Amino acid sequence: MTEQQLKTLLGKTVLITGGAGFIGSNLCEVLLDHNIKVVCLDNFSTGKRTNIDPFLSNDNFKLIEGDIRNLDDCHNACTNVDYVLHQAALGSVPRSINDPITTNDVNVSGFLNMLVAARDAKVKRFVYAASSSTYGDHEALPKIEDTIGKPLSPYAITKYVNELYAEIFFSTYKLDTVGLRYFNVFGKRQDPNGAYAAVIPKFVQQYINHESPIINGDGSYSRDFTFIDNVVQMNINALTVDNKDALNTVYNVAYGERTTLIELATLLKEYLSEFDSVIGNIEIKHRDNRIGDIPHSLASIDKAKQLLNYDPKYNINSGLKEAVKWYWENLK
Repeated sequence: MTEQQLKTLLGKTVLITGGAGFIGSNLCEVLLDHNIKVVCLDNFSTGKRTNIDPFLSNDNFKLIEGDIRNLDDCHNACTNVDYVLHQAALGSVPRSINDPITTNDVNVSGFLNMLVAARDAKVKRFVYAASSSTYGDHEALPKIEDTIGKPLSPYAITKYVNELYAEIFFSTYKLDTVGLRYFNVFGKRQDPNGAYAAVIPKFVQQYINHESPIINGDGSYSRDFTFIDNVVQMNINALTVDNKDALNTVYNVAYGERTTLIELATLLKEYLSEFDSVIGNIEIKHRDNRIGDIPHSLASIDKAKQLLNYDPKYNINSGLKEAVKWYWENLK
């Protein structure tokens, strides 16, 4: 992501669905910082008003409180929009196992509504949040975009269906799309609360509260943790790339290294103990593995580097240091 890329969006309007969420609000911030017009569509089921409070006084920012499950809301949001960054979804494998119907309604029906609205509004490009869960039971590492297995959860099914619909909307209606398979994104504004909180903010909150983080399993499961700034770069690259060969396909969004859960918990303890020495003595605890969790996740980012000029700046260490600083200032 370069200043020149962002300049190509000046005078354009970008719709960010789920713009009050973790990833969406970070995208809003970067675009607004570069004087780009942003429309945010959110129903605040998981997004937070506090995430977008700083943007409400910005003349380039428009908030539409609506639901992607409502086609009229989608049409309204897409009016006079040039590009869509579709981040709205119900994440979490456990949530989808507990309530597959709502996950499907949001992630499949809502996604289809957004594609229809974008098509009808003649949007130039539709970039959407896909998921590494699409790789399912395919065990080979690293994960390469063209080779997937069978989904292991309702959530994974919904995200794979997104990719199928995006493909059809290009072949049938010529709507240009780019799918971004996110791998365990973390960073500022990621919510530590709730039953479906992501592991990094959850562990951080527990450490700050002087509680033991609880790892599912023995800690040997590994993930390709991806700092939010890398993800923002990838979205902007996908939005602005002028190579037609780079469109209407999917990309891994990751750093390309994996970290075990025990390594993660240990790193967080180390970095947080610089702010509070008591944290350095907190014990890490374990419980049984969760249903639907894949053992290991590692992405190849060669395709993204080649076609989208992806150049992730933050590895797990530098990303965690940035995230921990933000959490310490905002979660205490």
